[in-house]
Amino acid sequence: MKNDLNDSNKTLEKIEIDLLLQGLYSWCGYDFRNYAYQSIKRRIWHRVHAENLSSITGLLEKILHDPACLKRLISDFSINVTEMFRDPIFFLTFREKVVPLLRTYPSIRIWHAGCSTGEEAYSMAILLQEEGLYEKVKIYATDINAEVLKKAKAGIFPIENMRKYTNNYIAAGGKRAFSDYYNVTNNGVKFHPYLTKNVVFAQHNLVTDSSFNEFHVILCRNVLIYFNKTLQKKVHDLFYQSLGILGILGLGDKETIMYTDKADRYESISVSGKIYKKVK
Repeated sequence: MKNDLNDSNKTLEKIEIDLLLQGLYSWCGYDFRNYAYQSIKRRIWHRVHAENLSSITGLLEKILHDPACLKRLISDFSINVTEMFRDPIFFLTFREKVVPLLRTYPSIRIWHAGCSTGEEAYSMAILLQEEGLYEKVKIYATDINAEVLKKAKAGIFPIENMRKYTNNYIAAGGKRAFSDYYNVTNNGVKFHPYLTKNVVFAQHNLVTDSSFNEFHVILCRNVLIYFNKTLQKKVHDLFYQSLGILGILGLGDKETIMYTDKADRYESISVSGKIYKKVK
């Protein structure tokens, strides 16, 4: 009897979540219906409790009538975990194996998909500056969340993060003192504006928006792990369409192009760095 009750509660919960996500999509076009279920469920219940509500249905009613609550829920769904030179082996490998390829191009277009507050875009700008390539690069840093893009554009980060960021930078093959790239202010650490002179920060939804250019490099690191298989396939299709031949795809350390229907279209540049080259 107890198991039957638990199963019934889980079924009702699933129905409520489906209705919430469908309502969110129908109301404002944000499509989270194919995000990983357990992850999205945790974020929904966090917002239910934060709004002092008793049910997911109550949350649906509130987001339909309260724009501020809707904004808070969208922020909850956005994945904003990032840091400078995150997974240094990726950036070290990029420096050693991808930069030589980029030197052969007269101009370079790079897309940071799901850039969050911009730390990885700044990291790439620093790396390319040190390699003498920044002047011929255009970096497109996109995210679904307009609020985190404002933070990315500002280029101000907590000073307490600098020790870890410095260690990451050194491990990623950094060639200067990391402190050369920022000034300490009353609000934290502000990175020099020249690092974003060739960066375009813009809203883009990987779920609903299409390709907007052809790129030499696409980086989407630690985003796909929050999507289910259906959505992962859709995003891999988008990236494949957006990459030129011999274009580079960089993924997070728990992500891979292997076991997807695009696996035979790429060759691995670095297994540990999760860097792939489009060959077909």
